[in-house]
Amino acid sequence: GMPNIDPQLVAVSKTKPINLIIDAFESGQIHFGENYISSSFDNDNDKQLEHSVARYRISILFLVQELERKANDEELLKVTNGQIKWHFIGHLQSNKCKKITAIPNLHMVETVDSKKLADCLNKAWESTGKQNQLNIMVQVNTSQEENKSGCSPDDCVTIVDHVLTQCKKLNFAGLMTIGQFGRSNADSNPDFKLLSECRQIVCERLGIPINQFELSMGMSQDFEHAIELGSTSVRVGSAIFGSRQ
Repeated sequence: GMPNIDPQLVAVSKTKPINLIIDAFESGQIHFGENYISSSFDNDNDKQLEHSVARYRISILFLVQELERKANDEELLKVTNGQIKWHFIGHLQSNKCKKITAIPNLHMVETVDSKKLADCLNKAWESTGKQNQLNIMVQVNTSQEENKSGCSPDDCVTIVDHVLTQCKKLNFAGLMTIGQFGRSNADSNPDFKLLSECRQIVCERLGIPINQFELSMGMSQDFEHAIELGSTSVRVGSAIFGSRQ
């Protein structure tokens, strides 16, 4: 089955200055960032952005080095008044859990790939004293590449069950994969199909309704195909802003 969840766009940025985020926020484009964004938008890009914003709910996603610095920027905090939602998609080591949970307006960590990391995040989030749960996704290494983070597809159920039963400060949101580069041209991306199958298995084994279960998969070159195969969250950069100049 397919979930009845509107796809969400998580726009990726790790190199651009605070003023671009503030300009975007004040122009009503909600929240987004980008790896490589041109210094000015022409009319065509403006229309493209408006179309994207109208179609998706948007959160901002940065990798770890920039995330800490930008999330704590005084001007950004003042202008956005806590309305920004930060997603973390970088590889997270257990010894960085305290650092990441201290970030203002952290909305989700998408890269939990072990029970140990889940326990560390749970403990770190509890120590912040925040009353709400931290949203997390379990990252799956669907392509089984050695250089990719993520748990084995066979371990999905075990890790998700651990989060649900042992990590009271974490809210399990769904599964995430990066997938193998270059598979976007395939008629049916095997990474996307496998993650969808993992969701089905976890839902059945643990009794989670599919409409409460997100899949984060798909990037600029293949996000439409990812949505067709059940993605509820796509991580897009160049498809919005154009390629690096």
